[in-house]
Amino acid sequence: MDLAIVILNWNGKNWLEQFLPNVIRHSENADIYVIDNASGDDSVSFLKKNFPRVTIIQNEKNYGFAGGYNEGLKHIDHEFYCLLNSDVEVTENWIIPVLTIFKNDENIAAVQPKILDYNRRNYFEFAGAGGGLIDNLGYPYCRGRIFENIEEDHGQYNDEVEIFWASGCCFFIRSKDFWSQNGFDARFFAHQEEIDLCWRLKNSGRKIFYTGKSTVYHVGGGTLNKQSPQKTFLNIRNNFSMILKNTPLSTLLWLIPFRLVLDGFAGIYLGYKNGISHFWAVIRAHFSFYAQIPQTVKLRQNSQISKFYQDKWLVFKNFL
Repeated sequence: MDLAIVILNWNGKNWLEQFLPNVIRHSENADIYVIDNASGDDSVSFLKKNFPRVTIIQNEKNYGFAGGYNEGLKHIDHEFYCLLNSDVEVTENWIIPVLTIFKNDENIAAVQPKILDYNRRNYFEFAGAGGGLIDNLGYPYCRGRIFENIEEDHGQYNDEVEIFWASGCCFFIRSKDFWSQNGFDARFFAHQEEIDLCWRLKNSGRKIFYTGKSTVYHVGGGTLNKQSPQKTFLNIRNNFSMILKNTPLSTLLWLIPFRLVLDGFAGIYLGYKNGISHFWAVIRAHFSFYAQIPQTVKLRQNSQISKFYQDKWLVFKNFL
């Protein structure tokens, strides 16, 4: 099947040097691309010298994760994309189970493999774990990870099931589905853009799947550290925008005010736990969300939203 493995890079020469040989070794029948987001290091010259098999696409500036992929993928013509973080170690036979799922069901738009922690290899990794879900308040979580609680892998998620969202750290998607939704929301810059895209796909009647027959190991925090206030800012702002874009008006009337109250408590907690910069990040996130409201409202897909809620898919049905 026609697959492009696409790695977005920004000043990540060290990650490419460590993990790209492994990707090449275990991806014989795929074309491999690196989209460079105007790196300031010598990533591009390093790739040209050491990895002639890899096709390099150079963006004019750093568009972030969302915009970076949107810009770079315009130059890649394949049936399937695998959007792969540069700090991911793939394993033997990691591609075949995913492509088999696509082959068996034309209604499946995106697939995620099992994602384990590179540094604690018997544990799931925060970003994706055993497949992404979302609760009735719009908070994302995963099988194998709820908030900061990470499960050890005992084979409990070796299944193949429908999920709500697939992790952006190893995100397989049909190119036609990616472009049918105009790709990621570039305003997000980074964080939760893949959840928003999956939500829009599900609103349009498409499926998102997980397979435990394929495994990758993710370092995590390679570009933006988990403790960064900017990460707090992006997660909160983007989550609000995603909810406003994808939920019906009847839900928004109670959900947004309730979430604003909860975020007030979250800001106090984060400020106490991680410092005043995180409290300020919550405040900034709210005002940035308010500024985006007019544009976000224009992006709502009302007819698709109605169908989505009629199907009762806000929380993956097996976990109600």
